[in-house]
Amino acid sequence: MAKGEEVSNKQVLLKDYVVGFPKETDMVLNTGTISLKAPEGLEAVVVKNLYLSCDPYMRLCMKEQDRTSFLPSFAPGSVLTGHTVAKVVDSNHPNFKEGDLVWGINGWEEFSLITMTNFLHKIEHTDVPLSYYIGILGMPGLTAYACFHELCSPKKGENVFISAASGAVGQLVGQFAKLMGCYVVGSAGSKEKVDLLKNMFEFDEAFNYKEENDLDAALRRYFPEGIDIYFENVGGKMLDAVLLNMKTNGRIAVCGMISQYNFEKPEGVHNLFCLISKQIRMEGFLVGNYLHLYPKFHDFIIPFIKEGKISYVEDTVEGLDKAPGALIGLFSGRNVGKQVVVVGRE
Repeated sequence: MAKGEEVSNKQVLLKDYVVGFPKETDMVLNTGTISLKAPEGLEAVVVKNLYLSCDPYMRLCMKEQDRTSFLPSFAPGSVLTGHTVAKVVDSNHPNFKEGDLVWGINGWEEFSLITMTNFLHKIEHTDVPLSYYIGILGMPGLTAYACFHELCSPKKGENVFISAASGAVGQLVGQFAKLMGCYVVGSAGSKEKVDLLKNMFEFDEAFNYKEENDLDAALRRYFPEGIDIYFENVGGKMLDAVLLNMKTNGRIAVCGMISQYNFEKPEGVHNLFCLISKQIRMEGFLVGNYLHLYPKFHDFIIPFIKEGKISYVEDTVEGLDKAPGALIGLFSGRNVGKQVVVVGRE
């Protein structure tokens, strides 16, 4: 492809604001065109997208802005955006050149013109899988690292519970907790995921929450002395049961509440008085407040990856046309590990 050439560009657009459980038909595949030449006079780059990340927070961007929103909504008819890995095709920016591999926030499309390059980072370590930069080395990895270490203040020997534990973030939190010498239990939604938690990620215990009629009883079974740290990814009934099983002065880090994202009226939580009676600290987490920790995080995690001391599982689909289904699958637990869409190859 010549630099100045205009080429077809497949894209995934949001059809309209979503109410209730999202469907593949809420997204539209579109074919536009794009010039592979960066515009003169702008510090811009044109990239070929290689990998897209499917993340639960994107569901929150698919609804009309309201008082609970902390992210801007996708406009109906616009290209979805998310975390990507890409290759620079052309550049007018001094920090990027043709052929550079980059990661950051970008459109769900084959090619992109990027003018807000403050969201773009050059990939320095190419001896690990490139897709890791939207997973273990990207936003999910930093979320696990910063939320667990900064909010939870873990100590050796403490009891840690992680919901949605086989997902992009949970699988890492469990391994970080094991490195700290904690007792770790995770919940997931299938036997395959439970086996993964115990065998690959070396959790001490794991259970299938779909097979438990009484979540309070399940947690008492795995934590007879109570929970010191709860890493919250689910919300609703799971949070309610956890509150009853927290230790005095326990910590709850609220990273996500995926069970509630598709409800017009979220489920109520009934055991909040435990926050008072047990003096529990419960705190919400936004990864955007911790972006300055990326260099420290990479220095910490990359040696573990190269030495095989941290495992990471990806669930990969091929082709931009598979992206809507892959995103929707997050909310039924269809994915096993980090959901990745392969758009192109180097």
